[in-house]
Parts: sequence; structure tokens; C-alpha cells
Amino acid sequence: MNDIILLKVGEIILKGLNRRRFEQKLLGNIRWRLSRLGKYRVYILQSTVYVEGDEGADMDLAFEELQKVFGVVAISRAAACAKDKDAIAKLAIDYLRDDMLRAKSFKVESRRSDKSFPMTSVELSQYVGGELSDAYPDIEVDVHDPELVVHIEVRDLAAYVHAAPVPGAGGMPVGSNGVAISLLSGGIDSPVSTWMIARRGVRPIPVHFFSFPYTSEQAKEKVIELARLLTPWCGKMRMEVVPFTHIQEEIRDKCPEEYFTLIMRRFMMRIAERIALDNGAKAIVTGENLGQVASQTMEAMASTQAVLHLPVLQPLIGMDKSEIIAQARKIGTFETSILPYEDCCTVFTPRHPRTHPTVAEVEEAESALDVETLVNEALAGLERIAIDYEESL
Repeated sequence: MNDIILLKVGEIILKGLNRRRFEQKLLGNIRWRLSRLGKYRVYILQSTVYVEGDEGADMDLAFEELQKVFGVVAISRAAACAKDKDAIAKLAIDYLRDDMLRAKSFKVESRRSDKSFPMTSVELSQYVGGELSDAYPDIEVDVHDPELVVHIEVRDLAAYVHAAPVPGAGGMPVGSNGVAISLLSGGIDSPVSTWMIARRGVRPIPVHFFSFPYTSEQAKEKVIELARLLTPWCGKMRMEVVPFTHIQEEIRDKCPEEYFTLIMRRFMMRIAERIALDNGAKAIVTGENLGQVASQTMEAMASTQAVLHLPVLQPLIGMDKSEIIAQARKIGTFETSILPYEDCCTVFTPRHPRTHPTVAEVEEAESALDVETLVNEALAGLERIAIDYEESL
């Protein structure tokens, strides 16, 4: 019995003349993901990716890992056989034995992409359904609301039998839509925004601003752990840690208190853009959510983004906090995000922050600072940390 994994691609099928590039990126991501588990043959035919393991390859672990590959909408464990109705029926009886014995009712659904097969999809479903009913007489046939759906696909190379697929990660293959800088703090929002932009095919470069001794080494390790938790989805990354203490002290000493947070964020944007230009990144990603805090009003965001030439992508902009928390739980970052180690955004927080500033007002408030010197100083102190996927296992 030839046990394989079938992965159904999603939006890639809509890509027209660019489709091949997206498919190759997806195949590369899958091969990289499986490379530490053993030897696998990975190929794509008719919008389906096939994963076949060599002897000794762990198909159970491969199936689990592939559920986190962006670009895949559904994933199934399947078995292959010759394109013959009796071989298909026997395979269904044997391969799905445990599934059949757990179910009280079933039906068969067939797809026949190989039109040379001598039976129609309906005829094949009826034939295999009859054979399954004879083999498992205590299980009812229910074509309207069955507990188990037996799937049969007759394709170019073989016929395949599997039970219901499980959902894949969806989205686009990481790296298919370029590179972006993703601002990664220790909170709940920024890991989710990083995950969401990776799901759209963007390879994220996380950037973290660190203000020792106002923020602790534990806070920094917390962010590194958040990056590790994202690697099963995003792939291995290099995190850029920016020393931010001197900038925040200069803001505290020379700027009006109500503008502290806005000026701080303007420096973050300037530094992020410089890092982006050095790494070929085409956008800045933030975890901002409209109206969530004082610095996330439309006027405040306009004042912080006014220093940029690159676009700012905000995947969370219209989400409720409860939706963001639910997503953080789903991707496995929530419990780490709520650890009690605060990041630099909580340092020197103004008592009465300005929520509806004009750009001119913020520019005037930061005019006492030597912006270029402070930015260059921070960039000179960058710490680069490799975040490898295997470290997260």
C-alpha cells in the first residue's frame, strides 16, 4: 500500500502566467520543511502537491508539519493504486478500515480528472460504495449527512483513496510576495501581524527595539522565543535587535511629554526603513489596530508614518482585540506574549499622550533632537540573532 500525502493548493491556481513561480516557491518551502525528517519526493500535478516518503520516512510527523505550510488549503493522508475499479474498492476497504469502523454512516465521493477512465464519477462512487457496504454491513450509506466521506480521485498517475482532508494553513507560499520588515515587540499583537503577513507570502525580517536596563534581558529573551514560535509558519529568520535606550532618554530629556510615544515611533519607523533598504525589503509591517491605544488613532499613525518612503502594512488594523487574542492562541504565541516582561513601548509612557496631533506639531516637538546622529548610532549597535526552525521544535 503506497501511503502518500496530498496537498491542495489555494490561490496559486489563479496566478495565470506567474503560476509556475508560485508553485516552485511552494515546493521549495515544502522540501525545506521536510528535509530534517527524512527523504521525500515532492512534486505537483493538476494543482495538487504529492509527497511520497522513502523507506523509514516519518509520514505522521510530515503530515503534522505540512499543516503549517502557507499556500496549502487542504491536506490528506492517502493511498495509491492502479486505476482499476476493483483495485480502488479493495484499497478503500483496507486503507480506511479504522475510519469505517468508527463511523455509523458513510458515502463515497469520486473525482475523475483522468477522463480516459471507463467509469463516470457517479458510477465509480456507486460501485465502491457497494463494495464498502458489503465489507462493512453494519455501517449505513447516507448520501446527505454521513459521518464519513470516502474520497476517490482518479488522476494522471494513479487512483487515490482518502478520508476527509484537514484544513491547511491557506494563504500564499512564504517568499512569493517579497520581503518586509516586521516590528516585533513582546505583546500579543505584533507576533500575530507577523504571522498574518507571512501568510500572504511575505518573508518577514523581525526587528525588535531593546531598551536595557529599562527593559530586562528576560524581555529580550521573550521576544526571541516569540520569533522561534513563528518559525514553523514563517521559516527560519534573522532578527535585528536595535539598541534603543539612548534615543528614549534623549526624547525624555528634550521633548514635550505628551509627544513621547509618537516621537519614539517615528524613530522606530526611520530605523526600520534603513534596515529594510539594507535587506531588500519593500514594506514595514506593524501590529497597529485602529483606536486600540493613544498612538493608534488615524492622526497619530499619520504622524509616525510621515517619516517613511516605504509603505506600512497593518494586518490587524480592523480586528477586535478578542479576534487577535484568538489568533494568538491558535498559532501558539499567546502564552509567551502575556509573560510579565515589558518591552520598550512601556518606557517613559506619557501621562496624557497626544491622540490627535498634526504632523507639524510632532515635527516641532522632536526638533530639539539630532535625529540623524541618533539613528546612525542605533544602527551601528544592531545585534543580529539567527532564529532557526529546528530550535523551535
